[in-house]
Amino acid sequence: MLKRIVAVTLLTMLPFGAFADVSGDAKAGEKVFRKCKACHAVGAEAENKVGPVLNGIVDRSVAAVPDFKYSSVLTDMGEAGKTWSAEELAAFLEKPRTYAKGTKMSFAGLRKEADRLNIIAYLATFEDGGS
Repeated sequence: MLKRIVAVTLLTMLPFGAFADVSGDAKAGEKVFRKCKACHAVGAEAENKVGPVLNGIVDRSVAAVPDFKYSSVLTDMGEAGKTWSAEELAAFLEKPRTYAKGTKMSFAGLRKEADRLNIIAYLATFEDGGS
């Protein structure tokens, strides 16, 4: 329980890079990302698929990948200045269709908090141009 409280506190108080070192396991997140590979890509050669490339997503504006047609709900969030902080990503990944009603993303979500934290740590290892 204390570990969970510390993780949540760090999530809300520290910049993501520091959080990833403390709480998320990027190696475990790589395994969780297998669920995402059918629609998303990361890395130097990544290209948009059914979903956008996820390089540089942590702390990026919502709906910011050029040449990708986002659902209007995500486009509106981006235009309103919303960013994919670690906290926002965790909420979206838990239940995408609840977080962003009207999203085209059909993925049901990641129920386990550890999976969400780990995948965010994994995604944080990819900058805009890849890893």
